[in-house]
Amino acid sequence: METTDLLARHRAGLDIVREAGALALDYYRRRASLPIERKGLQDFVSDADKKTEDLIVERLSRLFPDDSILGEEGGLRQRGPRLWVIDPIDGTANFLRGIPHWCVSVGMIAEGRAVIGLLFNPVTGEMFSAHAGGGAYLGDEPITVSGLADLGASSIGMGYAHRLPLAPYVAEMEAALRAGIDCRTLGSGALDIGFVAAGRLDATYYGHINLWDVAGGLAILAEAGGIASDFMAGDAATNGNELLVATPALYEPLRAMLLRAERRAA
Repeated sequence: METTDLLARHRAGLDIVREAGALALDYYRRRASLPIERKGLQDFVSDADKKTEDLIVERLSRLFPDDSILGEEGGLRQRGPRLWVIDPIDGTANFLRGIPHWCVSVGMIAEGRAVIGLLFNPVTGEMFSAHAGGGAYLGDEPITVSGLADLGASSIGMGYAHRLPLAPYVAEMEAALRAGIDCRTLGSGALDIGFVAAGRLDATYYGHINLWDVAGGLAILAEAGGIASDFMAGDAATNGNELLVATPALYEPLRAMLLRAERRAA
């Protein structure tokens, strides 16, 4: 992908995500009146998700008509090899409960890797962003992963996917707690990755998570110096995958402890 094309899409993405965030924030302030649908166990969607995604899709389609778009709510619009991936409100359960930990997440995948990442929490005004080769930023300030090497002093995000059996998750949580790790379930996989990139968390692990939940964070994580498991392996683009992201010194011990694919192969 040409650098000029990448920069143009990154700049446009920043403006679009801010506009979408303003719309989502307006819905958040009047969330008590929102109609809510239930897609599955602890899986909710509201008009705020749908309208925010519609805005992002319309803006991207007008500016980049040859790019493909995958939205959590609207599915895939296949046009070309560059793929925008949208989660209009990552952390919908937090959003609907008035917990100010959610974000608009937009990422771009090109040639099998994340090349643009944008995570915007309009409640706090925080924008995590990156494009390949350009560094990672929180607002205008560069960010890096924590660099922590002591597993027993670490703090990691973990989330449970209700589509999976409970027992492995309980075992993984127990193993982490026995290792002295501070385990946190914060309710937004996208922001978990942004927090690892900014050094607020040292790692995050999900036994299953969808592409739209992580696409906005992966480029930011990579540019901040973090390591991620191979999320894009297999059919992850359509069916999701497990994901571990971490500051470098903690990746290997956490991989051995948590990554299910690695433990099955051992």
